[in-house]
Amino acid sequence: MPVNLTSNGIPAILAGDINSKPLLQVLDIKLIGSAQERYRLLLSDSVSTQQAMLATQLNDRVKTGVVRKGSVVQLIEYICSTIQNRKIIVVLNMETIIPECEIIGNLKTHAESDTMAHNPVSNGISQYTTKPSTNHPIPTNLAKTSQTFQPTVQPAYQPPPVYKSHGSIMKNEAPARIIPIAALNPYQGRWAIKARVTAKGDLRRYNNAKGDGKVFSFDLLDTEGGEIRVTCFNAVVDRFYDTIEVGKVYIISKGSLKPAKKNFNHLNNEWEIFLESSSTIDLCPDEDSSIPQQRFSFKPISEIETTENNSIIDVIGVVTSVKPCVPVQRKNGMETQKRDLNLKDQSGRSVELTLWGEFCNREGQKLQELVNSGFAPVLAVKAGKVNDFSGKSIGTISSTQLFIDPDSPESSSLRAWFDRVGRNLDSQSISRDFQSGSKSDTWKTISQIKDEGLGRSDKADWVTVKATISFIKTDNFCYTACPLTYGDKQCNKKVTKSGNSKWQCDRCNQEFDECDYRYLLQCQVQDHTGLTWVTAFQEAGEEILGCSAKDLYMMKSDAQGDDDRFGNAIKNCLFAEVLLKLKIKEETYGEEQRVKITVVKVDKMNYSSYTKFLLGLIPGRISNVRL
Repeated sequence: MPVNLTSNGIPAILAGDINSKPLLQVLDIKLIGSAQERYRLLLSDSVSTQQAMLATQLNDRVKTGVVRKGSVVQLIEYICSTIQNRKIIVVLNMETIIPECEIIGNLKTHAESDTMAHNPVSNGISQYTTKPSTNHPIPTNLAKTSQTFQPTVQPAYQPPPVYKSHGSIMKNEAPARIIPIAALNPYQGRWAIKARVTAKGDLRRYNNAKGDGKVFSFDLLDTEGGEIRVTCFNAVVDRFYDTIEVGKVYIISKGSLKPAKKNFNHLNNEWEIFLESSSTIDLCPDEDSSIPQQRFSFKPISEIETTENNSIIDVIGVVTSVKPCVPVQRKNGMETQKRDLNLKDQSGRSVELTLWGEFCNREGQKLQELVNSGFAPVLAVKAGKVNDFSGKSIGTISSTQLFIDPDSPESSSLRAWFDRVGRNLDSQSISRDFQSGSKSDTWKTISQIKDEGLGRSDKADWVTVKATISFIKTDNFCYTACPLTYGDKQCNKKVTKSGNSKWQCDRCNQEFDECDYRYLLQCQVQDHTGLTWVTAFQEAGEEILGCSAKDLYMMKSDAQGDDDRFGNAIKNCLFAEVLLKLKIKEETYGEEQRVKITVVKVDKMNYSSYTKFLLGLIPGRISNVRL
């Protein structure tokens, strides 16, 4: 039975027809590329022939023999692109009609095919995939190439443009059609997306070999659930940083797409948009209810236990406890804040969530106030990072978002469960528990700190001691600190009074009327084996004394006559047993080496939990002892 290939099929494709589904024959197949396998085809319509590249998701068709030399195929999805002034068909989807057949027709090579045969595009095209839910090709990955790959034809997409009138438009400046985020690819010349801003990053400054610069990014979500990150640098930052507001819907166009850096970008998209000087952002005045406010993919806490380290996840749970902030020194020498809290859910598990930086003072402080008032709020965490140090835990990163008591079905279900039965149910923690005395902590007595030479190695030692605070120096218990913002955090450097009675910061090179006060406590702690001196900074000092450094400073400054509030505040915190997490590290002062002991966390004693911990250290103990 004779086979009729699509008459004039090759010229029609090269002329821009992407809607027909032509029957063509495969005359030749060649494997090209070493790092990534790609197949080049020679296609025929019985008269003309043309080079084509097979999308990598179709490679198995060749490997399994479904497509081979002589096969008659029907092209379902394809685009025609120009590479170095030569056209090539990129096959995104096709069906095999006849697996093998004799060569059909009286063939002649298309004008460009001969040239292409001598210059195969082995480095010009990377892999393509298509999104099953649409009829439009969606390239999802592009290897680094030395050639420019620009399509000549764009698939039509509905709905039609929704742009404001900007006056007369030149012929080549017609508004780009709005497409879904999922359909974005680097091979489109003109596009526009309509999406809601779900997150906006802080403005960051950087310095590299090219000089100083600034950058910020924001995340978008469209009506089909597609997400993508947008990044702006330098002059583009000045144009758009104040324009972008979280929760607003915008139409964005004229940006470039580059592969997303997955170390910093958790969104489910292979691409990231970089805005340029010609890019446009238009606010949609009418709220589009079809675009959700946020998109979550919550993972039960029980599943986090088997989740790979450094994974980025969404989780929701009831906050059952919140610990005070503690200062932590970064590797670059800068100080940041850390606050731990616990989440539990219906899976019967609980997990420790660590808040870093400004999260401690914003959402962290609000959560602590709610918990201290007796209320257990629901917290949704968008883009938390899984850690596996001493069990599994979650930490915030720069792109994390926290939602307290969000209006969502998951939050309502969790609240109903907790109020009904969850409040009184025990949950098993998948994280280390400092307060209950985790075996993973290194417990020491005070005498062991000196006897074992802790802190004298290259790395700091971290230990837990059960002790009492027996004395606090009160002459210099705090220092005057800069309240200005330096980079993305408060400066906190020591400031001095200038000649005009204003405070001056040498680091920020500015003057101001009011300064901050930050704890720098020198405390003597002791247990049954001995005593030592430790230093407690801001948050640890607040936990020890129960008030801010500024309040205590005012108590001391205003003390008159019988007003002994300052003295009582000091006495009230002495000789109560506490659990202290200590950082021990040898430092150089002038030419002298000294071991410095810093308090990084303070917890009041929970004797029931501590006793359970001690029982757990006894070999062969009765496992079901209840206290």
